[in-house]
Amino acid sequence: MISREEALQLIQTHSQEPHLIPHALETEAVMRGLAVRLNQDSDLWALTGLLHDLDYSATKDSPERHGLQTCEMLVGQLPEEALQAIRAHNGESTGTMPETPFDFALRCGETVTGLIHANALVRPGGMDGMKAKSLKKKMKEKAFAANVNRDNIRECEKIGLELGDFFQIAITAIAPLAPEVGLSK
Repeated sequence: MISREEALQLIQTHSQEPHLIPHALETEAVMRGLAVRLNQDSDLWALTGLLHDLDYSATKDSPERHGLQTCEMLVGQLPEEALQAIRAHNGESTGTMPETPFDFALRCGETVTGLIHANALVRPGGMDGMKAKSLKKKMKEKAFAANVNRDNIRECEKIGLELGDFFQIAITAIAPLAPEVGLSK
């Protein structure tokens, strides 16, 4: 399996948009938190979260390829279950719909980072003191972080987590990264 160091090098090489590296790191953290909570392989889930958007810069104008190209790049470096989750995180475009808890975890885990990131940017304290309750309020405001797919976030229920619990896992996972990903004030 690919090492985290090798994965970080790939991300730095292939991520041309500045927001992609913080998103990858946040997704890695959330996936690790979810894996721990669900008694899954936390290293595999975290690595999958880190690498899930590896092809984004190359496929942003071809959404039907997003995820598929990443999997082609990572064949033999990640197990099939991880590649399946990467294909399924963009299932509406790739045609690979989520089926397993791993698939749903990546979809809701990578999506919630956008809501948390946007919320931290508008809060006076950034990530400090962020609560699941405030994210629930922001989730209802359609104009707030309008590009964040709320339906994907709600898929946390398909992995057995209530929305508030899911938000708390994600907040707790991302908070230590705040200085590294530009979310501390």
